[in-house]
Amino acid sequence: MTAGGLLEAKDDQERAALIEAGRLLFAQPCRFFFAAQRIDQLPPVTEVPEVALCGRSNVGKSSLMNALTGQKALARVSHTPGRTRQLNFFDLGEGALTLVDMPGYGYAQASKQVKADWQGLMFDFLRGRPSLRRVLLLMDARVETKPADRAAMDLLGEAAVAYQLVLTKSDSVKPAQLEKRLEEVQAIARKRTAAHPLVIVTSSETGEGIPELRAEIAALAAS
Repeated sequence: MTAGGLLEAKDDQERAALIEAGRLLFAQPCRFFFAAQRIDQLPPVTEVPEVALCGRSNVGKSSLMNALTGQKALARVSHTPGRTRQLNFFDLGEGALTLVDMPGYGYAQASKQVKADWQGLMFDFLRGRPSLRRVLLLMDARVETKPADRAAMDLLGEAAVAYQLVLTKSDSVKPAQLEKRLEEVQAIARKRTAAHPLVIVTSSETGEGIPELRAEIAALAAS
């Protein structure tokens, strides 16, 4: 695993320094700069590290990106699941790091061909992107792990890409239920070699977990 994240912090001072680094990174400008619907449309690979976000449609990915960057309209929040059908690239900190918003998966009403296109694009991007440092796989805290989530983990493992599980919408779950869900996802992470051991619980509404997730991303940018 990449060194420098919260799990590697030796004490509260180091942890606070990581949180501050995350705050400073995400206080910088973040702007959309590229979109690709096919693998041959991807921007050239550079030395700028990339962190991608993916998850089932309607998992709250756009809301989380907006919360991370403090920009309410950076990522379009759609009430129609499955609307994002391309890879969207965002420059963070004027070349410090690139955030990649990946298409949602597992939307029941999407056609089989669209689903196949999404999976094909995701896999081609994942396995052919040496600048991709980590994928943040978002999972809804309110519901159990879906087959589509496990399929996405299989895809990430097959592509040999490190990923980190992030629970979203924690504000909509009672504490006891959230704790049970967290334990479930932590158990999944322990069983998968490509999964980062730290699972982060977040809420775009309350800000829970946002400083920690920023810190993890900043560690990837700095390393």
